[in-house]
Amino acid sequence: MNITTRPGSREDIPAVFELVKELAVYEKALDQVTNSVERMNQDYDDKLYDFHIAESDGVTVGLALYYFRYSTWKGKRLYLEDIVITESVRGNGLGKTLFDAVVQTAKNTNCTGMMWQVLDWNTSAVGFYRKYGTRFDDEWLNCHLDF
Repeated sequence: MNITTRPGSREDIPAVFELVKELAVYEKALDQVTNSVERMNQDYDDKLYDFHIAESDGVTVGLALYYFRYSTWKGKRLYLEDIVITESVRGNGLGKTLFDAVVQTAKNTNCTGMMWQVLDWNTSAVGFYRKYGTRFDDEWLNCHLDF
């Protein structure tokens, strides 16, 4: 298997959206996906997010999507929205490669740190993040307001 990683581009967005839907299926929440390729294209053009992808023989098999946020206490932070590895290639170190690429992006863009969420039942992901010395919050509740 020939796997490469690289920064994503607008042309990758249809394949990225397929990975987003694959993640939603994994999380048993496909019915909650209201985004579209068209909206992702516009939001990418507006520089609301960026991403790295992993490819195997020219086929997109992994994604790390992120954006920047601002903390009044910490300053510029990188928010990792999702890491998705297609099921058929999991266990080959792609998650680590993509995560490391995002960490490097955060450092290269003078962020003071990174933030992300992980579902408590996703024990393999929790274990993965623990290897990096991740601090897990017990106090903060996730809040959502949909329009």
